[in-house]
Amino acid sequence: MTDSSDLKALKDENRLNLWLIIAFNSLFLYAVVQENAIRLEGIRAAFSNAENLIPVGFAIVAATVVNGILSDETKNRLVFFRWKDALPGHRAFSRHALEDPRINIQTLREACGADWPTTPAAENQKWYSLYRVVADRPPVRQVHRDFLLLRDYAGMAALMIPIYGGAAIYTIASTKIALLYCLLLMAQFLVVRHSARNYGISFVKTVLAQVSVPSPTTTH
Repeated sequence: MTDSSDLKALKDENRLNLWLIIAFNSLFLYAVVQENAIRLEGIRAAFSNAENLIPVGFAIVAATVVNGILSDETKNRLVFFRWKDALPGHRAFSRHALEDPRINIQTLREACGADWPTTPAAENQKWYSLYRVVADRPPVRQVHRDFLLLRDYAGMAALMIPIYGGAAIYTIASTKIALLYCLLLMAQFLVVRHSARNYGISFVKTVLAQVSVPSPTTTH
């Protein structure tokens, strides 16, 4: 679905946001462990002592490294809950193009010519070729960036369930609090995964919508 150079640039733009997400989760875990309770006030207390941030720093590094273990294909499968043909681009023309009123199907057919795709693989390939044409347009670039951010966040949220959840069960004295914390991790993953799915579908639709309308012109 993406060009490698554009992918790297957009991921670099999202790097700070991902670090902040990891930092918040790490601080929240630290606060829960320290207070044996789930209270946001504990996060503020964690910031009050610089020494408290040392283990958080190690957690950030560890989570960042582990997140790199997940391939883009694995993250796509986690987000779209599909093992084969996971990307929405695989259903770009047979489903998603028909769902969005912004998309002019006749114009889209003309753009595709005689190569109107009829299989999931062909749909994704044709969608990608159209994406290359409009990749630099602001609406496409923005939704692409949002999708990548939420997809990577979903991958990290999935990893946090065994890593942070295991740490919580091992270190939190109260079993009830530890299990509640694990449920919060699961809820985080499900919410973020759903948002990433929606952004991915919106990304596909936005590309098709941009292709099916005339190119923007500059007025003087």
